Amino acid sequence: MSSARVLAYCRPGYENDTANELTTRYGEASIFGYPVSKKNSGFVSYHLYSDNELEKAISTFDVHDSIFPRQLVAVFTSINDVEKEDRVGQVLNALNEVEKPFAHFGAVDVEYPDTEEGKTLAKFCRKFTVPLRQALRKAGWLTAKENSGKPKLHIFFESFEICHIGYTLPGFASRDHLGICRLKFPSDAPSRSTLKLEDALVNMLSEKQQAKVLRSGGRAVDLGACPGGWTYQLVKRGMYVEAIDNGLVADSLMQTGLVEHHAADGFTYRPQFGRVDLLVCDMIEQPDRVAKLMGDWLVKHWATHAIFNLKLPMKQRYETVVEAMTLLRSRLNALEDAFAVKVRHLYHDRDEVTVTIVRTSKDEV
Repeated sequence: MSSARVLAYCRPGYENDTANELTTRYGEASIFGYPVSKKNSGFVSYHLYSDNELEKAISTFDVHDSIFPRQLVAVFTSINDVEKEDRVGQVLNALNEVEKPFAHFGAVDVEYPDTEEGKTLAKFCRKFTVPLRQALRKAGWLTAKENSGKPKLHIFFESFEICHIGYTLPGFASRDHLGICRLKFPSDAPSRSTLKLEDALVNMLSEKQQAKVLRSGGRAVDLGACPGGWTYQLVKRGMYVEAIDNGLVADSLMQTGLVEHHAADGFTYRPQFGRVDLLVCDMIEQPDRVAKLMGDWLVKHWATHAIFNLKLPMKQRYETVVEAMTLLRSRLNALEDAFAVKVRHLYHDRDEVTVTIVRTSKDEV
């Protein structure tokens, strides 16, 4: 029986959705196994039927091209009875007893579940990293200086007694600790929802795409703008914004001279000058209804690009996203233009996923 498995970090409560996504994605790639998870644990273990497919499993797709996983770690051994006296020695012994996938690793990350219980491990993991790193370098398993071009070693403490040892590959993994990009809330922003759009701009768009989508002097529409958290991110980048909401938009944004507020229905509103560079939307509505609306704007060229959230139900969240996005993609695929589409459950999202759609030409894809 294979002992190889992929450890997928996720938001607590989204274990089933992560498991369903991995089962689907790996099935499509003919990588066979089964998921094991516990509710609100913050991670899923996907057990592979073959040890030989471990590296293939974590390099079939970039974690940033998945929806719910924050990190995908190839686990090749575990310690189920970690003792307080010599944790470093136990990790070194565990590495000695197995065939390591690589002679050298470029860095080591000591991690824990992103749960209330897991956070009790945070201080220990930070302190444990230093002596472990020194011991790994002395043993010759870690490069003398951090090397992001080499595989990274991950020591994941499920609890104080259980840890899993695995690796990620450059180009397929998140570089952030726990797979989480933490952003600082801007003190002058009108609401914390601003972090959701900033998270999408920073982590879902390449630098080239950011330059194309967030053109200074360009125009944008923000559907469901009140009080202006998403509008804030666009204004900060020099865009003119048509803010659509029956509620009020923050005075600080109105005073910039870059915002026009229209008290209108987001489903019937049309851009003032016929089209805009970017459409953003964080309305609380059924995901299929929002996806159809976004498709209308893109198909009819009312917007060149779009960034929006799909609010998720309590059950069958992965299936809901797939259904809404399949219909939207089919509409976009019928057009002459090509579109770079990403869907992510970002750290600053809650019960929603963020979608970015960047219009490009067929020859750019």
